[in-house]
Amino acid sequence: MDPRFRALMFRQPPSPVKALVPEGATIGVYLAGPGEAPATAYARHFHEAGHRIALPWFADRDSPMTFREWGSPWVEEMLAPGPWQRISQPEADAPELVPDVLFVPLVGFTPNGDRLGQGGGHYDRWLAENPSVLPIGLAWDCQMIADLPREAHDRPLHAVITPTRIYGPWEIAA
Repeated sequence: MDPRFRALMFRQPPSPVKALVPEGATIGVYLAGPGEAPATAYARHFHEAGHRIALPWFADRDSPMTFREWGSPWVEEMLAPGPWQRISQPEADAPELVPDVLFVPLVGFTPNGDRLGQGGGHYDRWLAENPSVLPIGLAWDCQMIADLPREAHDRPLHAVITPTRIYGPWEIAA
């Protein structure tokens, strides 16, 4: 799918999701890899509304995930290569932030908020250490599955947004 078309699908968060975001909240997003629902337009939307934007940051492949400020989601040149190919991250001297709301990528999800990630456990570990953060998944409709095996370390999502629907406490069309 053309990246420009994909970005239009997630141009701005639906109103019920915007209502969950407190004024002044720090918003965590990710830079989408191939096949992932894009989060950059959400970053731009919230940045323009006065929120600080944070991206995942890794010192190296064995380090835990933290978040650092993305000073402007309009300027990708403010990012540096990360330890994984094709995924940029903020510079090492960017301020470390703890998001209040975190949009997370996924490989699969269930309607009740179970999430299948890439398998590294980075988001599950980070969410376990930051239980007050509101996690919201971004996905394509075709990524929904009826059931996923759950392990003790898995952290459920508060909601999942797809191009056609919001799965979560309100269950409405997007």
